[in-house]
Amino acid sequence: MANAAVEEQGPVAQPLIIGHRGASGYVPEHTLGSYALAVTLGADYIEPDLVMTKDGELVARHDNELGLTTDVALHPEFAARKRSKTIDGIALNGWFSEDFTLAELKTLRAVERIPDVRPGNARLNRSMQIPTLQEIIDLTKDLQRSQGREIGLYIETKHPSYFQQQGLSMEAPLLKILKENGLDSAEAAVYIQSFEVNNLKQLRRDSNIRLIQLYGEGQPFDQTLSGSSLTYAQMSTPKGFKQVAEYAVGVGPHKSAIIPLDSKGRLDPANTTRYVADAHAAKLKVHPYTFRAENSFLPVNLRRGDDPSARGAIEQEMNIFLDAGIDGLFSDQPDIAVKVRSLRK
Repeated sequence: MANAAVEEQGPVAQPLIIGHRGASGYVPEHTLGSYALAVTLGADYIEPDLVMTKDGELVARHDNELGLTTDVALHPEFAARKRSKTIDGIALNGWFSEDFTLAELKTLRAVERIPDVRPGNARLNRSMQIPTLQEIIDLTKDLQRSQGREIGLYIETKHPSYFQQQGLSMEAPLLKILKENGLDSAEAAVYIQSFEVNNLKQLRRDSNIRLIQLYGEGQPFDQTLSGSSLTYAQMSTPKGFKQVAEYAVGVGPHKSAIIPLDSKGRLDPANTTRYVADAHAAKLKVHPYTFRAENSFLPVNLRRGDDPSARGAIEQEMNIFLDAGIDGLFSDQPDIAVKVRSLRK
């Protein structure tokens, strides 16, 4: 994993296929099973989202609220831990990672986030633990040996300003683990991504690891906290991309920033924006999120039938975005993306 980055190695050059939360279209997200499946299906990188525990450990969950993706509600010993909090300006009620030690979190089991859409995944409910970052790295190293190829980590720091406010700053522990595993250089097959700005700038000051600026709606939350007027829209201009390129090597927008749907919810390549062209002009890679195969996630003109859980024309959607010049993509079903890529060569 300490060798040159996947997309710089020639034969597998472009586009990069990132297993979104593992292979979350087939297995409950952010589990060792999901990550392992993504690798066996051909993903170049796997994506762990990281949150903090009460005792300062980094674990993989999409959110620090645990109710949607674990069986915590079935544990009477933790009933009193349920509470209301405001995370990045959003009021939530549930159980939160920062109120549990790692040992306590290890007694929980993962469940499927969207069982109505992915009932097959729900059959695996309560069969897998919440993994630590170190466990994910160990798995990746083992799979790299068995697969005979390099496998990358595409890490997201979740809610970094919030965790900093809780006295659980993420940056130093993250860099410590990566350094201990020989993954702390620009040549390592590692990206760190964030929807916030200041933590990426801090990581740039403290390391040479490649960074990705994620884009959402409105403002990065750390900019809201600081009273800054900086918005994602401003960061999407030629000037904004140049400023991002001072600390990051790429950007991760929602795919609608590249090709927005029309008023009827259809995807039309004629609506392609200048996003990719302007980012490339600033020498930034573009890795949009998220490509999902089910009808419920697809543009209306790419759905097949009326069943929201049925697979639609995901291959066509991927090809449209690849034609728009993206450098990689996040997919819940990485095997489909790998096949699409192979047929384009």
